[in-house]
Amino acid sequence: MDLRCSIFVSIYLQYLQRYKRRMFRGMKDSKEMDEGEMKMSSPSKVFFADLKSKPNRGMLEKLGELFERAGFGKVFEKKDLVAIKIHFGERGCTSFIPPIYARKVVQLIKERGGRPFLTDAGTLYVGGRANAYEHILTAASHGYTLASVEAPVIIADGLIGHDFEEVEIKGKHFDKVKIAAAAVQADSLLAISHVTGHELTGFGAALKNVGMGLGSRGGKQQMHSDVKPQVKEEKCTGCARCLRWCSAGAITLDKKRKKARIDEDACVGCGECTIMCLEGAIAIRFMTDPAAAAEKIAEYAYGTLKEKRGKMGFFNFLMSMSPSCDCWNYSDRPFAPDIGILASTDIVAIDQASVDLINSGGEDLIKKLYPYISWEVPLRHAEELGLGTRKYQLVEV
Repeated sequence: MDLRCSIFVSIYLQYLQRYKRRMFRGMKDSKEMDEGEMKMSSPSKVFFADLKSKPNRGMLEKLGELFERAGFGKVFEKKDLVAIKIHFGERGCTSFIPPIYARKVVQLIKERGGRPFLTDAGTLYVGGRANAYEHILTAASHGYTLASVEAPVIIADGLIGHDFEEVEIKGKHFDKVKIAAAAVQADSLLAISHVTGHELTGFGAALKNVGMGLGSRGGKQQMHSDVKPQVKEEKCTGCARCLRWCSAGAITLDKKRKKARIDEDACVGCGECTIMCLEGAIAIRFMTDPAAAAEKIAEYAYGTLKEKRGKMGFFNFLMSMSPSCDCWNYSDRPFAPDIGILASTDIVAIDQASVDLINSGGEDLIKKLYPYISWEVPLRHAEELGLGTRKYQLVEV
């Protein structure tokens, strides 16, 4: 009994020490995030691998080198549940990141005792990823299965996009953001982002992949629109499902006409009704100022990473860079030549480095693609929030 008791106490003390370290780090990092103290005075390191390969040093080997040089091996602790945020590509898209790269990352995390899973959240628009059922089938059709990548695919905001946690922030646009639950609950996060052009932000990379990607469907409504939802009476069946999900009590049912009505004065614009209406009778209104949308995405990224200080990493793939994001059901001709892969623990620095590499020929290719958008807006706002720094040192591996 004494020996067993001694072993139990030893294990318990080890567990307690590890728990206290993580709790202390979480409290310290949360305070730093809240006070905007994540801003860095010195440049962050961004590691870069070009596409030149040779025997025994192909792109998968280079990906492993980036993983090590960027310090990801120290980010993921043994038994960590590691959320690997990736875009599986909409049905018809052909430019998404090939699953073989995700499998390599999964293997690297497993070698360090981590428990990785691939994840994304449901889309606001109707397509092949609007709910978990369709999303997983779409991912599988693009080669993302347990057998192929050696990790499960878990949709972070649940079956119909209502599994989220509200995270308090001190942003310009939001006091609270709705983050997909699995992303919040994971011990650590690694984002694998395909760099593309984007209609709202000029370009999409790590900030967009994390911020827009891991916002719940209601959160995506908030990011996409400043306009409150309206009822399409011709589609409304009077089922009253939307009433149950309206936290503001802004929706009533005209029992005589059997139609829902939204009181715009009472509506808080949370977007829950748009995703809970199975008839599509409450219009999703994609109307917002692009600059505001870019800042909102940065604030959602801030909320997603708020409790992940020291527990996050980012890969950016500058390959097959289509003019629009992988949410479209096709992939247009790349707007820039293939460049390589970047890795960093700083989400702002890696996106800034991506833009600089794309524009290294002297022409602003992103501005040329979307002249009405400033690609600097999300980077500037993310830096102001304290997510990282736009100053970086590029290190070639």
